[in-house]
Amino acid sequence: MLQALVKSSADPGPQAAGWVQTMASHKLLVPPPKALLKPLSIPKRLLLGPGPSNLAPRIMSAGGMQIIGPMDKEMYQIMDEIKEGIQYMFQTRNPLTLVITGSGHCALEAALVNVLEPGDSFLVGVNGIWGQRAMDVGERMGARVHPMTKDPGGHYTLQEVEEGLAQHKPVLLFLTHGESSTGVLQPLDGFGELCHRYKCLLLVDSVASLGGTPLYMDQQGIDILYSGSQKVLNAPPGTSFISFSDKAKKKMYSRKTKPFSFYLDIKWLANFWGCDDQPRMYHHTIPVISLYGLRESLALIAEQGLENSWRQHREATAYLHRRLQALGLQLFVKDPALRLPTVTAVAVPAGYDWRDIVSYVLDHFDIQIIGGLGPSTGKPAEVTRCSLCDSTRNVLPSL
Repeated sequence: MLQALVKSSADPGPQAAGWVQTMASHKLLVPPPKALLKPLSIPKRLLLGPGPSNLAPRIMSAGGMQIIGPMDKEMYQIMDEIKEGIQYMFQTRNPLTLVITGSGHCALEAALVNVLEPGDSFLVGVNGIWGQRAMDVGERMGARVHPMTKDPGGHYTLQEVEEGLAQHKPVLLFLTHGESSTGVLQPLDGFGELCHRYKCLLLVDSVASLGGTPLYMDQQGIDILYSGSQKVLNAPPGTSFISFSDKAKKKMYSRKTKPFSFYLDIKWLANFWGCDDQPRMYHHTIPVISLYGLRESLALIAEQGLENSWRQHREATAYLHRRLQALGLQLFVKDPALRLPTVTAVAVPAGYDWRDIVSYVLDHFDIQIIGGLGPSTGKPAEVTRCSLCDSTRNVLPSL
């Protein structure tokens, strides 16, 4: 039987030969790119910008593992382990916790596209680029967006937020926990309770802060929390994760209109990630290899211990700040209590162009730092550190 199949495949016959001729009936207009005929070359570089971070050897090894099917039982087991890791990182018991195939932007859109409906009132803390992006997405969806705008480096008090809640009666408030464009750490204690008093949900961006500073989703009353893979976790960029409280789930599952996005529809994603106790149905092809890396990055944090990770960032950042100030440099965020431990923003000295500083450090030391972003462009130069290894100490003698 096998011989017959081999003989059959070796002799395509006149009809198949006609198909082949038809397929080759046109000449190729575009030749193979010459660049792709050369080996891939990647520079060796220490990434000390606000993300992505250098990958740990264990995470790089995970990227070389054999791929399996996205709906194999072994893959479901990996997905379940990732969910448990996210719940640990977020300090939440929310069953509706899952991964989004896409960066932190994608998680932001997933939150807004599922919670907000056209005409809903949306209060946004805009003290950097991520508040600007949240405002933009909300406007595109037809929400009534009310920005609370601060100059770069500013943060929000409970009194300021309460005034916005009382005036605009929003269904959702957005705050950025770690504003990577300015290096600001937004206090969160009390904001969840305040929002719930006004029947408002609290949405928090923790992309730049998760794992590097204390964050307690359930205890701080956060209804929707999301983060990304490429910062403190040191995983490859391209995946993000999100969790919803029961209050947020009730708002999403009782909406009058379908979410604008099928790809980001949480009901579908919740089923695919095993959050609804129903048989899993295919939704999209997940990035299997990237999830291997995410699983290993969560495992490394679990082995280290979340509190130890927070302490490591706090101590390394304090050392970095002392050395920067000893060089006569000024930190962009004046109040030490409001400085983000994972991203240090340094004010560009008078007479210098931040682009020249960034280029010099890269060209002479193979170290990447980044200039300001969004409203802080040209104001601070950002310096951050790799979270799982104390790489900050490697850059200090060069500054």
